[in-house]
Amino acid sequence: MKTSYSPEQLKDPLVAQSEAIMRKCVHCGLCTATCSSYVILGDERASPRGRIYLINRMMKNNENPSRSSVGFLDNCLTCLSCMTTCPSGVDYVHLIDMARARINKKARRKLSSRLTRSVLAGLLPYPARMKTAMKFGRLARPLTRSFEKLGLTSIAGLLEALPQKPAHSPRYEKRSPAKGKKLKLVAMLPGCANDLLRPSINEATTALLSRMGVEVIVPSGLGCCGAIEHHLGEQEKAIRSARRNVDVLSKLHDEQPLDAILITASGCGSMLKDYAHLLRNEEGYAKRAADIAELTHDVTQVLDAITMLAPTQWSDIKVAYHGACSLEHGQKVTKQPRSLLSKAGYTVLEVPEGHICCGSAGTFSIMQPVISKALLTRKLNNIDKVEPDIIAAGNIGCINHMTKKSDIPIVHTIELLNWAYGGECPRELKHLESRIQKISGVMVVSRMDEYQ
Repeated sequence: MKTSYSPEQLKDPLVAQSEAIMRKCVHCGLCTATCSSYVILGDERASPRGRIYLINRMMKNNENPSRSSVGFLDNCLTCLSCMTTCPSGVDYVHLIDMARARINKKARRKLSSRLTRSVLAGLLPYPARMKTAMKFGRLARPLTRSFEKLGLTSIAGLLEALPQKPAHSPRYEKRSPAKGKKLKLVAMLPGCANDLLRPSINEATTALLSRMGVEVIVPSGLGCCGAIEHHLGEQEKAIRSARRNVDVLSKLHDEQPLDAILITASGCGSMLKDYAHLLRNEEGYAKRAADIAELTHDVTQVLDAITMLAPTQWSDIKVAYHGACSLEHGQKVTKQPRSLLSKAGYTVLEVPEGHICCGSAGTFSIMQPVISKALLTRKLNNIDKVEPDIIAAGNIGCINHMTKKSDIPIVHTIELLNWAYGGECPRELKHLESRIQKISGVMVVSRMDEYQ
């Protein structure tokens, strides 16, 4: 993209960084074919290329963005499919993040939008607050349609996002020792939503890794990864969250050298991997943040790197694997989940249009419920085409979002792997236990240094 910023304008670091990113765009339009919002809306302004034009105009004229422009920048899911597609390497994710931070300072959104954004930023990163809010939210759920009729769609989206019933309290220790010979030591980020919505994910993770000879620590003092605040444009709050976690994790790593920082919610994983960028200008944090980002791995990467197993049971269960955007596009983890599921005896099915988002995208399903529902319907229709027994995904946001409308049970990839290697059958899959055949023999081969 041709830009024409003055030397004076480029003295602003935000403008200079944005301009450098925008100049890489060659207008090829390949991003429109894989953009989740564009396939629904069909509007150029709802595509990465179109949004880059809007951002350029906003930055160039130093203007308060119009409500229309704000709407199109807000309805980006940040699924990053465009970055996987882009032949020019446009750093779209950091461009849209900078644009949203600027909008927060210059634009004035609708009252309902401002209210919902404030509520989300004040609730979602804090599990204790969320637990209380969930109790009241379930009581208010019958009012969802009333809020929609009043035009308060984001409030309605928030109520719909709450689970139908509370989850049980997590049943895993803050330190899960390795059974038998200790091969490796990892720290696990539990995630704000996992233990609230589906604690069985972290339970399966600690149980499986423990059996594989891996000690798992859940460090005290960790908080939200900062992703919610970051994508809401609350950069200062996101930086504070990141600094807190870097302090905790780097201190632990100094005391007990870690082989990996383990993530079971891919949205959190993408955020931790981005700490190096987020804290690059923070004195005393840049180097440590880069080290933390380098240590961070999805749970399937850790399993793929430490084990070559013969499962303890085998099945003919057909699994539709849903590649969460934050895992596939954000972290480029594509092969490991599929490979691990196949080795564990499951038949892995590829979903048509797998690159298109399910519509969850963090707070997107709450802030943009109309587009989110359209994407969810599209995703579930494509999953139905392959006729699976179950759906596997690597992110709690996707699981919770799809569970609301899917008749097919949905579990985390790690829950299926734990089951195949001698762990408990996921509660959602009890009806499939009769299709499992027990076999014997487990082989463990450590190759922790071969992360891919």
